Amino acid sequence: MINWKNLNELSSYQELGKVKPLDLAEAMTGQKGADRVGKYTVDMAEGLTYNYAAKAVDDDILGALAKLAEEAQLAEKFEELYNGAVVNTGEKRLVLHQLTRGQLGNAVEADGTDKRSFYIEQQKRIADFANKVHAGEIANAKGEKFTTVVQIGIGGSDLGPRAMYLALENWAKKTGTFKMNAAFISNVDPDDASAVLGSIDVAHSLFILVSKSGTTLETLTNQAFVMDALKKEGLDPAKHMIAVTSETSPIAHSADFLDAFYMDDYIGGRYSSTSAVGGAVLSLAFGPEVFAAFLDGAAAEDKLSTEKDLLKNPAMLDALIGVYERNILGFPSTAILPYSQALSRFPAHLQQLDMESNGKSVNRFGEPIGYVTGPIIFGEPGTNGQHSFYQLLHQGTDIVPLQFVGFRKSQIQNDVDIQGSTSQQKLCANVAAQIVAFACGKENADLNKNFKGGRPSSIIIGDDLNPKTLGALLAHFENKVMFQGFVWNINSFDQEGVQLGKTLAKAVLAHETEGALTEYSKLLNI
Repeated sequence: MINWKNLNELSSYQELGKVKPLDLAEAMTGQKGADRVGKYTVDMAEGLTYNYAAKAVDDDILGALAKLAEEAQLAEKFEELYNGAVVNTGEKRLVLHQLTRGQLGNAVEADGTDKRSFYIEQQKRIADFANKVHAGEIANAKGEKFTTVVQIGIGGSDLGPRAMYLALENWAKKTGTFKMNAAFISNVDPDDASAVLGSIDVAHSLFILVSKSGTTLETLTNQAFVMDALKKEGLDPAKHMIAVTSETSPIAHSADFLDAFYMDDYIGGRYSSTSAVGGAVLSLAFGPEVFAAFLDGAAAEDKLSTEKDLLKNPAMLDALIGVYERNILGFPSTAILPYSQALSRFPAHLQQLDMESNGKSVNRFGEPIGYVTGPIIFGEPGTNGQHSFYQLLHQGTDIVPLQFVGFRKSQIQNDVDIQGSTSQQKLCANVAAQIVAFACGKENADLNKNFKGGRPSSIIIGDDLNPKTLGALLAHFENKVMFQGFVWNINSFDQEGVQLGKTLAKAVLAHETEGALTEYSKLLNI
């Protein structure tokens, strides 16, 4: 039987707080540190490795975390989720994003449909459409091929797909799988849409409108902006636009679109990159085979996340170390630091994934909780971040746990040797140096140059960034966030916190305001 208890009601959590903390700087110094690097590591899917040697944990702490995982029934709760339980209590919905890439358990039926079959059907429809676009069978009014695809969406309809596209763009160009340029319009600020439209050949562009409800204000506003631009070019917008939406939305069967592909209410926006939301743009940009490989990588990592042994389940382990850092050590934030330019927008995606999921102060039953939950997430790719905010990370008054991501090879694979080493070797040297510098520090009588160390980090390492490793990386973080939500007994799958501002904005536009809202409206000339 599944018991949904608050974290502070678990005896294993109380015991965790009594375990002696690790002196990380001391543990990572000399041979002891070298031994830790080989010991504290676990294999992920697709050749990736999660190394947590530079985290402030030892065998005693890991033992206590294993007891917490068992008492919190993390493996059992994940099993409930993928077998179709109503885990999203706030909206009384199933949570099925893992089902877009594989069948982990029993068949799941909802709305009178086998959901795995539904997701496969949409993937096949998208693949067929993309292949016809690439072959020129679906073309513009003059019968010319589309060369650019533009996604119009916001939040999860933009951040994840944009991050995944950028992650694979250079890889696809190098491997010959690149089909179409992709661009993204998200912000309701007209400067965003204008800049994108000014940088593309509108006559040879295919636009994807992504809105589950078909009523998202920012997205529909940008749709109108794009339709106006198409009309000014003498083009029929309906011949240049497809939709990704729910089957019941007002745009699902509209004559304004060439075609429509469907998602459902069981996949939250921030979890939608492996659904039609990411599938349409990625299949058009790189080909359906590349999107299928991306799904395979995610499915393989999902399978690992079903493992009950904490030390063999990298997502669960990462999640519980994060809980230890947040709730026992009291660290309020986490930095995501990919040493890969291809992952330049990955921290922004993880920011939404984590903070929109676990930024909650009530439990899954709507009751106030008495402990902290999701951390503040931020990050930039290395080595840029080293010349930006690493000063605070090394010597600031707050300790910020770090999650590095690195690859042994670059995507371009035509690097040059400069001063005895390649650019990729220099990049990898920097991430190795940062891990040790953060953990061990360096004493100096001049306190301005003194590094205390004891700053914890982990790193996910792979040979190269490709569709399968990207899928595994994405699923790792999705499952990490899910497990942390289970531990904190919160609902990681709704986002009521985004609603109030939307409601008030509509009131402003309708001129139905009072008090301070009226005055701020005047200041902004609304």
